[in-house]
Amino acid sequence: MDRTAFQPSPPLTASCETTDGTSTLVLPRPLPHPAGTVWALLTAPARLAEWAPFLADRDLGSPGPAVLTLVDGDNREQHAATVRRAEPPHRLEYTWGDDLLRWEVDPTADGSLVTLRHTVADPHLVPSVAAGWHLCLDVAARLLDGDPVGPIRGSEAREFGWPELRHAYARRLGVD
Repeated sequence: MDRTAFQPSPPLTASCETTDGTSTLVLPRPLPHPAGTVWALLTAPARLAEWAPFLADRDLGSPGPAVLTLVDGDNREQHAATVRRAEPPHRLEYTWGDDLLRWEVDPTADGSLVTLRHTVADPHLVPSVAAGWHLCLDVAARLLDGDPVGPIRGSEAREFGWPELRHAYARRLGVD
């Protein structure tokens, strides 16, 4: 596919849970692929490099420290991470700087339901986080379907519908 023709999918059903001064984006995404395939996408450094907003210095499929490097064009920013829970192929939880990410991969009749729970301290960031992960998950879905478009990260996301997605999620989640 010509990368310039890539269009994001419509906004997903999403919610925001607020507790103890933090906000958690809950973003479910059905994928027509088995849990084991999705697990590799979430944990293997080479697979993450093809769709995620960061590069991982190791396989995230086991507990322990890691370094996740945020990529924005030629800029790289390393963040300490800790995999807190890894239960292949269904549950993965890790810190990324001050954020907490929990991935749940549940089997469905058509493949898997992947649910991301991304906890941030500032509730105003939730629509931006939702838009960014939305694009990443679109890229991941295309990758799994055998039609890769390459990672869309950082400021480049603005060229692929991020502002419109951010606005749609802000409305949907009731966050300005």
